[in-house]
Parts: sequence; C-alpha cells; structure tokens
Amino acid sequence: MVGAAPKTAVAPGWSVCNLARKFLYLVAFLIAMTIAAAFAYRLFGAQMMRAALVPSAAFEPLPGVPSARYADAKMWVARPDKPGNPARWTPAGHQPAADPQAALFFLHPTSYLDRSRWNAPLDDAVANERAALFLRGQASAFNESAAIWAPRYRQATFGAFLTTQGEAQQALDLAYGDVTAAFDEFLREIGPDRPIILAGHSQGALHLMRLLRSRVAGQPIARRIVAAYVVGWPISRTADLPALGLPECANADQSGCILSWQSFAEPADPSLILETFDASTGLTGAARRGTAIVCTNPITGSPGANAPASANRGTLFPTADFKTARIGAGQVGARCSGRGFILIGPPPTDIGQYVLPGNNYHVFDYSLFWANVRADAARRLVNFRAR
Repeated sequence: MVGAAPKTAVAPGWSVCNLARKFLYLVAFLIAMTIAAAFAYRLFGAQMMRAALVPSAAFEPLPGVPSARYADAKMWVARPDKPGNPARWTPAGHQPAADPQAALFFLHPTSYLDRSRWNAPLDDAVANERAALFLRGQASAFNESAAIWAPRYRQATFGAFLTTQGEAQQALDLAYGDVTAAFDEFLREIGPDRPIILAGHSQGALHLMRLLRSRVAGQPIARRIVAAYVVGWPISRTADLPALGLPECANADQSGCILSWQSFAEPADPSLILETFDASTGLTGAARRGTAIVCTNPITGSPGANAPASANRGTLFPTADFKTARIGAGQVGARCSGRGFILIGPPPTDIGQYVLPGNNYHVFDYSLFWANVRADAARRLVNFRAR
C-alpha cells in the first residue's frame, strides 16, 4: 500500500522458538503448581477436606425407623429374596451358593458424600447405587457361605468423620439406630438356629463394633456367630476388644471370633488415622493412645503372620461398573506391621484410583484379598458346624 511503513522482517523460526519457550514456561509452572498443591495437601489436607465435606447445616433430629419397616424388601440393598441382589454378583470362575448354610448381616461403608445434611436420606439414588457397588466388591466374597442381608440405613455423611463437632456423633447415633432396627428384623427373618456371619467396612465396621458390644456381648446370640469381619476400622486390643464379646481370631480355623485389618501400600503413612485414634477413648472407657490394633492377616487368617504374594488366592480387579472383573492370584502379599496395619508392599500396578493419602488402600480392604476372604468364611463355617 502506498505510504505504508515497511514491515519488519521476522527471522524464520523465531515464532516457533518463542512458542516453545512459552510452552516450557507453562510446563514449569504446572510442575511447580503440582508440587505446591501436594505440599499444601500435606500441610493443610485435613483442613481442606473438612472445608469441602463437613456439613455447614444444622443437624436435623429425625424419628427412629421401627424394625417392622425392615420387613419391606425396599429397605435393603441386598436380601436373599430381592431381585437383582448385588451381593450375589461374582467374577468369572465363581458362583454364589444356591442354598447357603449361614446368614450374613453386612453393613456397607459410607456412600453418601453430600455436605448439605448430616445423614443420607434412605431414598438417595446416588448413595444407594454406590452402596450396591460396594456390595459387589465386598459382600460378594461371602456369597458362597451365606445368604446376604445388607440394610439401607441413614448413614452419616463422609464429612462427619472429619470433625469433632457434636453433630457428627448425633449423625452416627441416628445411623446406628437404623442398624439396630434392621438387625432385629434380620434375626426375625432368619430364625433362631441359623449360623450368623457379621461383616462391615469403614463406617459399617464402626456400627458393627457398637452392635457387637450392645447386642452380642454376653448374649445367647454370641454362640451363633461364625465370625465377625470388622474391616477398615481400628480396634484397640486393650481399649476396645474386651467390650466386644468375642475374642480376636488367633488362628485360621477358629470360629466365634473377630477379624480386622486396614491396608496400606509402602511407604505407608497411617498418621491421619492414628491422630484421631490416639485422641479417643475406647469402648472399655480406657484411652486408645499408644495401644496395639487388632491386625488379622487376611491371607493367612492369623494375627501377625507374614504372607508372600504367592499365597494370595486372588485379588479382585473389577471394571468401574463391576459388570466384569478378573481374579488375579499371587499378586499382593500382606504382613502386619507397626501398631497393627496390613502392609501390601509397593502399590499394585492395576489399582490406582481411589487410593487415600498415606498410601492408604482403605477402599480395597476386601477386594485385595477377595478369594482369601471367601475361603476364610467357608473354612470358619465348617469348623463352626463341627464345633
């Protein structure tokens, strides 16, 4: 164009170098942000989780659920006569028993993550779907030995475990009220003589401890308990166990006893659990600080024993929707360490999602040892009936 200033020549490749430099700056920035985020989580992770998950709403007192309401199949995530029972799911190569000898009362872990209220509504579709997934991955291990009953209950939301607010205990008490109502109906349904297996995970294990103390310890029903799998929640050997009415399982053949474990890959950092545990009082009224924790090796069925990966009968590796899964034998070992945590060695390559801080494999406490739990329940049932 006439009168226009001439354009400055641009050296070939300058724009490419400039873009490359900017890209490297971006990568460096993202790396720095990632490191900063990890560092911040280490320092402030608990505070961040509390801010995101602890309800800000007031606790809502609600009337208890009468046990008769649990006569309705809709009040159960799983029961033997329920169509589409998720607890009867099995991976290829395994089948549920057509007429199992025992009955299992199973309490699923926390599946309600909403912070808008302290307790899950019984009809919350998302929480109920998650609970069904948990049953496929956890309770299914028992379906060769037991008919499985798993109640819906107004579980405390996840944030209740991240605070010392009084509302958290109120939420747990409300949930436990539903558990006892469901247990009463379970006992009516199965009759007076059938062997019973008790099992739970995480929040479910916490409620199971209360159930053992209040409804099993010192009661005739204790003679019907094949075993109690109190998994994913710490039990102090001195401050909790004496109040539960059953002893810790001392060997793989024992029945009428308690098994418990919490799984970590190495390097393990259970400090988040121990901080809360050591600041609490046990069921006997004694302090839990510094006490040993019940640790059953789920591969051997014994406390304190070490087991190589080759002894693991099979880890459950499901797809996200649990429509298909494979059992991988000989891939994960286990040993009790420290105050009572199961160490599984380096992080398994096929399990990456949902690992909690500190290499905590809490979500996978059952599925890491799925085939061993299955064999353990069957073996203890045989010995229970022989006894």
